[in-house]
Amino acid sequence: MDSNATDDQKVLLEACVRFIQQTCPLARVRERSYSNITYAADYRRRAGELGWFSMLVPEDLGGGNVSGNGVLDAALVAYKRGGMLQPGPFVGTSVVAYALSAAGNEEQREKVLPALVSGEASASWAISPPAGHAAMEGGVTAQFRRGAYELSGCKTFVQDVDESCWLLVTAATDDGVSQYLVPPGTPAVTVVALESLDISRQFSEVRFEGAQLPSSALVGIAGKASDLVARQLAIAAVLTVAESVGAMDHDFEMTLRYAKDRIAFGRPIGSFQAIKHLLADMSLQLEMSKAITLAAAKSLGADDGYGLEAASMAKAFVGDAGVDLAQNCFQIFGGIGFTWEHDQHLYLRRITTDAALYGDPVWHRERLCQLSGL
Repeated sequence: MDSNATDDQKVLLEACVRFIQQTCPLARVRERSYSNITYAADYRRRAGELGWFSMLVPEDLGGGNVSGNGVLDAALVAYKRGGMLQPGPFVGTSVVAYALSAAGNEEQREKVLPALVSGEASASWAISPPAGHAAMEGGVTAQFRRGAYELSGCKTFVQDVDESCWLLVTAATDDGVSQYLVPPGTPAVTVVALESLDISRQFSEVRFEGAQLPSSALVGIAGKASDLVARQLAIAAVLTVAESVGAMDHDFEMTLRYAKDRIAFGRPIGSFQAIKHLLADMSLQLEMSKAITLAAAKSLGADDGYGLEAASMAKAFVGDAGVDLAQNCFQIFGGIGFTWEHDQHLYLRRITTDAALYGDPVWHRERLCQLSGL
């Protein structure tokens, strides 16, 4: 995905790779080092120094990017992150920073946004409703009572929530869709850890039991957040897809090396026609995934009017292609790929989980029909 990067983008990506190799290589990912609060805080601060969380924030609010297209720059960083299965709510923090820069009030922009951009604090987007709710704003309802907003319900698959994590909650109200910024440690908010297929990240269910928020917690206009949520969802989809493509690329290269090195019947297994065909199909899936992800990032970042559709196309295509590619990698590795010690299962876990986040392929194909008026 980074083959056509500009010189400035290459400098950024090289710095990101060095940071990842020094700070959180796969060995540290396996150890789940990010679950340590001190380690996670240091990781975020150093990532913030590289500009990871600033790319969707305008310069006049303390952000900035290297190419003029913040979504594209963030997608390239996500691609590198995915290749090394990096932990942490990169997507969530980026989306929340964007939301605050686009619709946050003065207090949110002055007190919270700088902490997110610098990596001093993290954020996660509580968007996914429990099973049975078709709409993304479902699961949590908000009512304005006696000068405060009261949130009730729950959101699931909320990523890497810790004691410093702000939550952007998308909720249903009588007037429409609204969003609220929930500070860390808010009473009547319970975080319940979930078991996840992806062991490189932590997911939680967040329950709101009549949580009281001041009027300043509202992001944007009450009941009028649908358009902002749609763009946030597109950004989250593109960045998640970019991480998936990074994981797919690394998984495929690892498999290709194995097919060249593994000898059976006196020759590399990659020389057998059945393996050749499988590798060729996987290579095509990978290149198509890179192309559609780059196109979606460019379109969304350029705000050309086609970004929402392009994001859903990418999420639908890569969601299916990624899982197929990872499963085929298992077929080539054979038994060794199923062992705990091998990295193959870590990539399958990440790619499969990414396919379900922020809408699975089926959901995004339906969304495409809705966006197209079909």
